Amino acid sequence: MNKSLFLFFLLSGLLFYAQNQRFTYEYKYKIDSTAQDKTETELMILDVTPKGSKFYSKDFYESDSLMKAAIGKQVKNGNTDFDFSGFKFKGKVRYSVEKTYPAYSINFFTTLGSDEYMVQDGRTQNWKILPEREKVGNFTAHKAVCNFAGRKWTAWFTTDLPIQDGPYKFHGLPGLIVKIEDASLTYTFELKGIKKLPNTYDWKSTKDKERYNPLITLNEVKYKKAFNDFRADPMKSERQMLAQGIIIEERDDSEKLIDPEKSRKEQEKKMKDRIKKENNPIELDLLK
Repeated sequence: MNKSLFLFFLLSGLLFYAQNQRFTYEYKYKIDSTAQDKTETELMILDVTPKGSKFYSKDFYESDSLMKAAIGKQVKNGNTDFDFSGFKFKGKVRYSVEKTYPAYSINFFTTLGSDEYMVQDGRTQNWKILPEREKVGNFTAHKAVCNFAGRKWTAWFTTDLPIQDGPYKFHGLPGLIVKIEDASLTYTFELKGIKKLPNTYDWKSTKDKERYNPLITLNEVKYKKAFNDFRADPMKSERQMLAQGIIIEERDDSEKLIDPEKSRKEQEKKMKDRIKKENNPIELDLLK
């Protein structure tokens, strides 16, 4: 890219950063490689502000907000035993991604069991821009490819939206990524909507939210170990709580106490069965 064109994108991007924008993506993925006929679909949000962006699940965010409101209401009414009967969390994607401008430093927020992590991802995305163009929605998009996190990705970006960002951790192209998919076509993000947010809008980082347990901060290398340790022993943190004398009472529909050891074994089986099916993560190199 020549110097004058680069300056054009830089200045356009700075003007764009001055606005608060919300981009909605349709996310399609197949987490189980043995069930190729089963595709999960979820709406994801990319909020862009002058200081950075945040990517998260629309349904999970709305469910989380409703849960916090319900807790606040019960606390206000003096309740100490919270009642969440009938409440069901929507959204299967529980992680979020934050990028800080202008460095595009990436923080990935996720949970493993009862532990919450902030993963500082310092990996680079070395894009190769190709001559092909394609219509994505109302935009003429340019093609680019790169290898990232164990997959080969093809992205389509538009210079009509001069911001070097995109869904998930993807960024670094001279325009917003409006569509991106991996070579196996098991992971796809595609832009479906754009909304201007109020100038007063200011998202708060997940790292600053109130929590009972401390946030665990790791880089992507150490997180890989934690990820695979959890897959091998998903109930480790629960056993540690029991060893410390922390017992969470559970009751059945008749209000009869459930044996904690029996409950732990049943939960462990369910978690191991679920983990076995989650064999095709978006970052494939986590399993290598």
